[in-house]
Amino acid sequence: MKPTLLTIALLLCGLTATVQAQSPNAGKKMLLRHAVLFKFKDSSSPAEVKQVEDAFRALPKQIKEVKSFEWGTNNSPENLNQGFTHCFFVTFASEADREVYLPHPAHKAFVEVLKPHLDKVLVLDYWSKK
Repeated sequence: MKPTLLTIALLLCGLTATVQAQSPNAGKKMLLRHAVLFKFKDSSSPAEVKQVEDAFRALPKQIKEVKSFEWGTNNSPENLNQGFTHCFFVTFASEADREVYLPHPAHKAFVEVLKPHLDKVLVLDYWSKK
């Protein structure tokens, strides 16, 4: 690790103590999470919704930049979901990996399967913290 300005100043003053500043996440592997929530049109049948689920679930096998993937349907008793029923988490190691994923032909093909059935979508990306 490169010495910090404080470390250099202490050494120049003849002090033997070494202080190294580190970010709170130093040494921790942070992951980029891409959270996607769907509200489907009332006119979409269960079979059509399943087709969308299957198409989304296929993406990790088609796009190597996807580090992990999980999904599920809402079962909260709070009734605060505002009609959103499905949540998908796509994990990337870097923003560069996400930049490959978004315009990827497989992702674009998935969006075409989704479009006729989508009422609303909510997307939130964040760096995981522990």
